[in-house]
Amino acid sequence: MIDHKAVLAAHPASVPRYTSYPTAPQFREGTGAVLMNALLDDFPAHEPVSVYLHIPFCDRLCWFCGCHTKYTLKYAPVKTYLGYLRREIELYAARLAVRPHLKSLHLGGGSPSLLKLQDMVALRTSLAGAFQITPDTEISIEIDPSDTNDELYDGLVALGVTRASIGVQDFDPQVQQAINRPQSFEQTRDVVQRLRKIGITSLNIDALYGLPLQTSARLRDTLEKCRDLDPDRMALFGYAHIPWIKKHQKMIQEADLPGRYERFEQARMASKFLQNAGYRAIGIDHFAKPADALSKAAVAGTLHRNFQGYTTDNCRTMLGFGASSIGRSDGGYVQNIVATGQYQGCVEQGQLPVLKGAALSLDDKIRSHIIERLMCDFSICFTSLESKFGEAALPYRDEAAQLAAQDRFGLCSFSGNALTIPLSARAFARIVASGFDAYYTRGTAQYSQAV
Repeated sequence: MIDHKAVLAAHPASVPRYTSYPTAPQFREGTGAVLMNALLDDFPAHEPVSVYLHIPFCDRLCWFCGCHTKYTLKYAPVKTYLGYLRREIELYAARLAVRPHLKSLHLGGGSPSLLKLQDMVALRTSLAGAFQITPDTEISIEIDPSDTNDELYDGLVALGVTRASIGVQDFDPQVQQAINRPQSFEQTRDVVQRLRKIGITSLNIDALYGLPLQTSARLRDTLEKCRDLDPDRMALFGYAHIPWIKKHQKMIQEADLPGRYERFEQARMASKFLQNAGYRAIGIDHFAKPADALSKAAVAGTLHRNFQGYTTDNCRTMLGFGASSIGRSDGGYVQNIVATGQYQGCVEQGQLPVLKGAALSLDDKIRSHIIERLMCDFSICFTSLESKFGEAALPYRDEAAQLAAQDRFGLCSFSGNALTIPLSARAFARIVASGFDAYYTRGTAQYSQAV
């Protein structure tokens, strides 16, 4: 039996979420443009790609939010930004000279659900000019129920959306007041019903634990309401309190936040509840019905992890469009300019707005693979690692064996040429993964809480 309190007390309070490796704090200016030019000069024309579009605007400021976004009550800045976003897509298309198959498209934010119909139609046109969009292209979008109206649903149809992710966070009125996110269950239920009516059958709900004034009882009530909405997937994230980065989080009273162990108990209760409700646990924070593609990928060992969380997307190339968006290729990661004004100025000059990047060494690639498999499968087989990377993988087996030998809490074990995180320790997968992070102990970056 693992002593959870002892683990939390012994290990650092903050650990990367490992949606990439190296993680974003390791991205450096001056690297991104070189990586992007190399990708475009040697683009894998016959391979499918995935695309992320970032819409960095919201029409209400939620105090818990950790995203790159701007609060606006006027649509004019959004419309202006979308013009530059389409121009950026056109710049890529001009450089590529091919129209690769678009396997998956995700619109995130901010609140992309605030986009108007004509702008969704225009986005679809720009994307179709740069990529081959087929009936099997998965198009997903994040939805804030407060943004919804008849025009939105028409826009989702025009864009070709196949999956929607609905932000809930917590239904308790006191918790909502503490995070400035009023949203009734009835309002959310109506959105779910309307999405299904227009043919979007794959639905995800995002909820949070560790919020101010949140208790296990209040979280359970929220989960019961979410269960009644019958989503195909649920994502249960721990609230990341990072007011040194996101200044608006200073509006949250730190005295109202649950402690580390209370957060852990909330996460454990929620996981048990959702699994009892018929959802399969996917990685550390996702849940899916057994028939869902995410669940099938977890069983098959083909699950992946990127900046959107757990995914079935296995594309080697992901292009990020919009301010602060991140892309990925075999060569490394690239990130666009974060500030919308500077981003727009760069695009206006006809330049790709790439600012930061991280070139991947062979060591980075091997560690990235190990960390991803630990986060997805809770195990890494070093026979398979050697098959993938050859003799270069051999030293990492010894590293894993040493990590397991030094573990006094039972978070991992090494046997049969594999490192495994037992079922009872899966909540601490990020801690185990950090043992393979060559940048973690020597860096100064601050991350979200480990659990």
